[in-house]
Amino acid sequence: MKKFLIVGLGNIGPEYEGTRHNAGFMAADALVESCGGTWQSGRYGDMATVRVKNCELMVLKPSTFMNLSGVAVRYWMNHERLPLENLLVVVDDIALPFGAIRLRTGGADAGHNGLKNIAEQLGNQRYSRLRFGVGNDFPRGGQIDYVLGRFPEEERKLMPERLTIAADAIKAFCLSGPQFAMTHYNNK
Repeated sequence: MKKFLIVGLGNIGPEYEGTRHNAGFMAADALVESCGGTWQSGRYGDMATVRVKNCELMVLKPSTFMNLSGVAVRYWMNHERLPLENLLVVVDDIALPFGAIRLRTGGADAGHNGLKNIAEQLGNQRYSRLRFGVGNDFPRGGQIDYVLGRFPEEERKLMPERLTIAADAIKAFCLSGPQFAMTHYNNK
């Protein structure tokens, strides 16, 4: 059975629930729920292990806060002895319109502190990431308040559908590989 580590990035605590920066947590929740899994507290975060056909998905929501996400990722990658190609990090992205999905097998952190810390901890940026668009409707200098703000009502209504697509893209990544997932889900 092929094993994957799926990491949804976000910040823990009720003050961050429902914020744009927690889109990775939301996608992880949608994935686990769609597979009938349950969360348990574990080392460096909440973990759920689910099966999708012949794949075992270890889904992690790090408790290290966004800027130290790499500590949790490195620990679980080493603990499970997983190859880098079996890691998928799900993250919010202000460069994409709300709800857009973009899967990549590597690349720059684009100023995202969670991705930056993961690259530092792993020693490279050649890991896959699924970016979930949160839009960029903020004034100059307002990025931090924007990503730590909550989605407006009209976007909250669309979230279940967009998160289902993100969960399906994650499953496709594990079952059929990154090329298939990118072809079928990017910009969907």
